[in-house]
Amino acid sequence: MKTIDFSYFIERYNSGEMNDTEKEWFLREIEGNKMLRDEVELRAKTDRVLKETSVLRLRNKLHTIEMQRSVPPARVVRRKHSSIRYAAAAAAVLISMSIFMVGNRNLPADELIDRYHKPYETIASARSLSDSPDRDYLTALDYFNIHDYGNAASYFLKVIDKAPGDMESTYLFGVSSFEQENYPVASNSFNKVIDNNDNLYIEDAQWYLAMCYLKTDETEKAIEQLSLISKTESLYRKQARKILKHIK
Repeated sequence: MKTIDFSYFIERYNSGEMNDTEKEWFLREIEGNKMLRDEVELRAKTDRVLKETSVLRLRNKLHTIEMQRSVPPARVVRRKHSSIRYAAAAAAVLISMSIFMVGNRNLPADELIDRYHKPYETIASARSLSDSPDRDYLTALDYFNIHDYGNAASYFLKVIDKAPGDMESTYLFGVSSFEQENYPVASNSFNKVIDNNDNLYIEDAQWYLAMCYLKTDETEKAIEQLSLISKTESLYRKQARKILKHIK
């Protein structure tokens, strides 16, 4: 019997290119194949990460271009009084010192989070599109996507009560709790996801756990968690390194 190579179908499914007949067949395949379901979710998450990385690179390029445009053209001045030159040099030193001090001052936790943290957005998964998804899970996801985190947390909790090992719902319950400023509950959920060590949300949970520590002024724990992230290939490693510069 010939083994099906699902790579082509996964790409078509995640990009929304399947027609109704193909999608119906593929969803049946996903429902009875956990490895395939995990692969679909992993590739969907990878696509999201790559998209975010591309956007970040584009923003950096645009910022560089804008900075270059903002620099006025050099003007040749034949004669300048020595006192003017000294004053300009002194002003340049003061400006440089001010920039250094502002750039490296200790920022409040809320300002650091506003600057470097982006709220988590869900993506369509095979689970949410399957023929018989959990109704509470779908309701929770709907509330989460419209940023109604109170109702989202309530319904994710119902899912977790039925399936304590559901790490996706545990993670999203943690995010919902975080957005409600219920940081101890959120931290507990993120630690469960990290300790499970067999899911797609470990990096995200590690990052959110660090944000919880910042919010609750647990600076030493925040430093430890951010240092751990900064030494990995995590999507959040650059943000972690930047925050560490402000709080160490």
